[in-house]
Amino acid sequence: MSSAALFSQSADSFADLVSRIRPDQWEQPGLGVWTVRSLVGHTARAILTVENYLAHDEPGDITIPSAVHYYTAIAETLGSDDQVAARGVEAGVWLGDEAVPRIRAALAHARELLAAQPRNRVVSIGGMGIALDEYLRTRVFELVVHTIDLSRATGLPHTLPSAALAEAVTLAACTAAGRGHGEEVLLALTGRAALPEGFSVV
Repeated sequence: MSSAALFSQSADSFADLVSRIRPDQWEQPGLGVWTVRSLVGHTARAILTVENYLAHDEPGDITIPSAVHYYTAIAETLGSDDQVAARGVEAGVWLGDEAVPRIRAALAHARELLAAQPRNRVVSIGGMGIALDEYLRTRVFELVVHTIDLSRATGLPHTLPSAALAEAVTLAACTAAGRGHGEEVLLALTGRAALPEGFSVV
């Protein structure tokens, strides 16, 4: 399945979950410093950035070779933890009381833009270039991981497709290997050892 199709399906699952959040849940704890609203805002940015970045001119070259390289070498340069947290809060406030319509409108626009892109489209991120398909893999990862976070925070079941989950697991494992933790993850996945407390690939 293409990265664009996985992105679309993952975003649909996210929007479906958001549509089932009860009014009394929005200000409850979401993840870390985020409330449910801020977690929704941060996750919605996985859709909004597709819109925003496709509006930029293409960079001259691909300087981010893959989604794995994005997470092993680039993501940390795009903002501190505090900046990421603040953007999530800001996006949650922007969603307001119209979260679902705004998310669905952004997704519809992103789909239109994606359908109009050439297959070799390169996306500009902070002046660096990444192939659109590889960038969409990072958006699928964000949507999948944070939809699960949101499901856990609200107690509402998610409807993520198995193909999107598999893609997120694959990217996480490859990122771990790229960071030098491949053996640790392999041993954990095969029941031979536990990962260290607090281990994360992002």
